Amino acid sequence: MRTAVIIVAAGRGTRMGGEIPKQWQLLAGKPVLAHTVAAFAGMQVLMVIHPEDRDRAAALGVPVVEGGATRDASVRAGLAALEGTGVEAVLIHDGARPLVSCGLIDRLIAALDRHDGAAPALAVTDALWRGTEGRVSGTLDRTGLYRAQTPQAFRLAPILAAHRAHPGGAADDVEVARAAGLDVVIVEGDESNLKLTYPGDFARAEAILRGRTMDVRLGNGYDVHAFCEGDHVWLCGVKLPHGKGLLGHSDADVGMHALTDAIYGAMAEGDIGRHFPPSDPQWKGAASHIFLSHAIALARSRGFDLGNCDVTLVCERPKIGPHALEMQAEIARIMAVEAGRVSVKATTSERLGFTGREEGIAAIATATLVRA
Repeated sequence: MRTAVIIVAAGRGTRMGGEIPKQWQLLAGKPVLAHTVAAFAGMQVLMVIHPEDRDRAAALGVPVVEGGATRDASVRAGLAALEGTGVEAVLIHDGARPLVSCGLIDRLIAALDRHDGAAPALAVTDALWRGTEGRVSGTLDRTGLYRAQTPQAFRLAPILAAHRAHPGGAADDVEVARAAGLDVVIVEGDESNLKLTYPGDFARAEAILRGRTMDVRLGNGYDVHAFCEGDHVWLCGVKLPHGKGLLGHSDADVGMHALTDAIYGAMAEGDIGRHFPPSDPQWKGAASHIFLSHAIALARSRGFDLGNCDVTLVCERPKIGPHALEMQAEIARIMAVEAGRVSVKATTSERLGFTGREEGIAAIATATLVRA
């Protein structure tokens, strides 16, 4: 079932205070919405924004639509934008909830196999009071009461129809769904999935982010190119004079190819051939920085940063040592990371095998991706 995510971020968040809306304020050095978008890495995301926030939203790299004067109007705009796109189910999420977990997302999607809708909630465990003029005026039975969270999950067509039929003013999408007679099942929520409402919530959210286990991915890449006629080779983005060239569909930069595959591998995204098929003539003779730039951009779109990478070139000639620092700097420039995160080195095969016979060059690469 093709599922999309609508992140509702058109509100102004006046209770939070500050010069800009809370969803654009910094949390652990990034806008709140950057964390929210990253939580849905790998999914189709549509963000509903206020017209004044278009410039801010552009930096997040996801499609946007303009919202309405109320939350339900904004949700309706997002749902309408997905109509006719092939999306079958939708997760509707508050932009000010940046700590949603993968486990919660999986529980919601699984529940849609059996129900019209699903929403996360936590049972109320504290005593409930009524208050009048600052004094306790009564108590309430907490049996069967829950604290609602988002994302709230629905099949697209029924929830869109429900929103179009609703008069407005609903507290959330579950209220809209129930008014239309849809069955909504409760799934277990997360205590850490808090909604940023007051200034103190930012401190709580940062503490949760610091305490979370980092998602660390390791990928390996290996590539080989044979020598052919020519007067230079490209290695790790640097053109080296040589008595031969390297044979390949692109520029045959064996080091950059191995590193690109390592980054794809860390994300379980296959290899260069999946993203840039050699059967496609547009990649004939292409510069390999195109492939590496795509791989690192894909990683960042999923919330990952490069921890470090290590490339080893295996050849007798050309000699790599005199050029290693230049290669290191070029790879760092392409990936927009500090040079200290990039290692380029070389070894020979002691005259053994195809590299020892100077029939070609091999490269081995390792890349670490980290998502906090």
